[in-house]
Amino acid sequence: MDADEAFARQLQQQFEKEERSLQQQEDKDLAMALSMGHAISDSEEEDSDGRESPSMFRSLTKSKNTNSNASASQDISDSDDTDVEEDAPPKKQKMKSPSKKTPSKKSPSKKQEKDEDMPSTSKGDTGKRKASSSKDEKPMCQYGSECFRRNKWHLEEFRHPEEDTPVSKKRKIESSKKRTTEDNARQSTSSSSSSSSSSSSSSVRSCTDVIQEASPLCFLMTKVSGISSQYNSTKAVHISDILSECMGELVESVQFNYMHDISWLVQQYPKKFRSKPLLLVHGEQREGKMRLHEEANAYPHIKLCQAKLEMMYGTHHSKMMLLLYTNGMRVVIHTANLIHQDWHQKSQGVWISPLFPKLSGSTEGSSIAGDSPSHFKSDLMEYLAAYKSKSLLDWIAHIKRHDMSNAKVHIIGSVPGRHIGEAKSKWGHMKMRRILKEHGPVSKDVSNWPVIAQFSSVGSLGPDKSKWLCAEFLQSMTATKGASASFVRDDNRMLKLIFPSRDNIRTSLEGYPAGGSVPYSIKTAMKQKYFNTFLQQWKASKRGRSRASPHIKTYSRLSPDSSSIPWFLVTSSNLSKAAWGALEKNASQLMIRSYEIGVLFLPQHFEPESKFFAVGEQTSSSDKQLEFPLPWDVPLVPYTKEDRPWIWDIPYFDKPDSHGNVWAPPPL
Repeated sequence: MDADEAFARQLQQQFEKEERSLQQQEDKDLAMALSMGHAISDSEEEDSDGRESPSMFRSLTKSKNTNSNASASQDISDSDDTDVEEDAPPKKQKMKSPSKKTPSKKSPSKKQEKDEDMPSTSKGDTGKRKASSSKDEKPMCQYGSECFRRNKWHLEEFRHPEEDTPVSKKRKIESSKKRTTEDNARQSTSSSSSSSSSSSSSSVRSCTDVIQEASPLCFLMTKVSGISSQYNSTKAVHISDILSECMGELVESVQFNYMHDISWLVQQYPKKFRSKPLLLVHGEQREGKMRLHEEANAYPHIKLCQAKLEMMYGTHHSKMMLLLYTNGMRVVIHTANLIHQDWHQKSQGVWISPLFPKLSGSTEGSSIAGDSPSHFKSDLMEYLAAYKSKSLLDWIAHIKRHDMSNAKVHIIGSVPGRHIGEAKSKWGHMKMRRILKEHGPVSKDVSNWPVIAQFSSVGSLGPDKSKWLCAEFLQSMTATKGASASFVRDDNRMLKLIFPSRDNIRTSLEGYPAGGSVPYSIKTAMKQKYFNTFLQQWKASKRGRSRASPHIKTYSRLSPDSSSIPWFLVTSSNLSKAAWGALEKNASQLMIRSYEIGVLFLPQHFEPESKFFAVGEQTSSSDKQLEFPLPWDVPLVPYTKEDRPWIWDIPYFDKPDSHGNVWAPPPL
């Protein structure tokens, strides 16, 4: 047993002890909330079992003579044995001196999503969560005196300059804040969402110009603060760009996501659209649902729709926008949570549809009218119908009334449940398998092309790679048109996994806090050591994002000379059974835990007769190929013998990060 392994096992024992203690406290908190009269429906109670955020133990320790402005971490993904799916908010990080020991405390989790069926909470209900530290211990809000957020949860978590100011000065500060909330928010959004070039306000080009340049693929990345402006000026957007007035006269919208910061989200809409009807689709339950309701109560135009989670440990992880305009409709499928951090210094992917016009009156009633060869429209309607929510019926009707015949991508979605018969091939990796068999490359053309999987979270894949990863999952990803090719389970050359190393996280723009959005636990890692044999570094120098920690999730196949790909998928799905599904009962049914959605690009839908997309700097094919703007560099860079995958629940003392901090669990 090497030193790393021994140390990891020792930490694991400590973590398990702490986790039991924290779970007991969570049970007490829940009992308190229920006793105060919060209404939780029977269906939610069933859905929410086991969905408490996995207990994470992280803190940052300041190295000597360094400064840090590290942002808070966000997303968790598939956890440990239970294969809990991503993005659950980690516990709050603290900055502390190496010489000062502080007892471990459970911090309140970040805001998540809320639901429209639950009655609004009263003002008195917001005091359930006690501050975990004194005023001096709370971190300073990054927006300082310009912060526009005044909901109770935010004020309990962060300190503001007014709190440290004498009453007489405080009144002067308050009187100087006579500006409207919207004006305040505009300044806050400008300074936080877009230092330098990541804000649309500082961009000369409109979002429609960027989309036009990226056509016909319309695959973009999000703008990143702290990188050269040249990488934000082409094929890159901020959320405020997507929601801007130049995209159309907005009538109403719906946002599907895992995490919502409602106050921040509202400010991303232009001022004239901030009162337009907005539906938030989420999977939050219990206390998280209550918090989301509390925040949404301040916005009468916002309604909430809870995605029912039928499978234990499942999440609502899909990330999609439906935008209805006076002259049409757009669909946006992306990888970012609706929180500031995800649109600030991370690598994220976005697909923006063309503007879909309304159908003529004579064909409005047909669900088939206006569909594309990729069945985008019918698949989107089927995905929304799977929620079984009255709140989405109007949106299914909106989709039905629009012409989506120019949609060139396939929807690859996942919905919770045990799917049998024809439904087994409608979701998860079995949907990928079916589409690739119908429209994918010919076997002889790609027989030795490895599958590339790039993701930001790792679930429990099992102790044997031949049971799921290199079996049903790889078989679906290597499916080809027509007759199935022979499938070799144990050929490591056929699978390459892009996942951040410790140094990728350490040297990132965010430093170690970026690792809070890249969850891979030591407990899971110890059970699947084969995982390391497939690993490739995160490198994105061609997109200027090597230091922008990846939260994007993409899948493809790559030619041996790194010049071509036969297809490309951008999705919310990380590498987990919960997201992609696992076959059961002798492969007669597919069990999926979470909601996910992505889009699959096939070259023949963009260039007739084309077999591949061109990538890299040279292409060996004489055929005309449309170039695909990959989010990562080719050729891929394998891990060295010294490299280790990022594991987020063990300490890193040996080297400080880009802000001069080390990463450590708090002492027990």
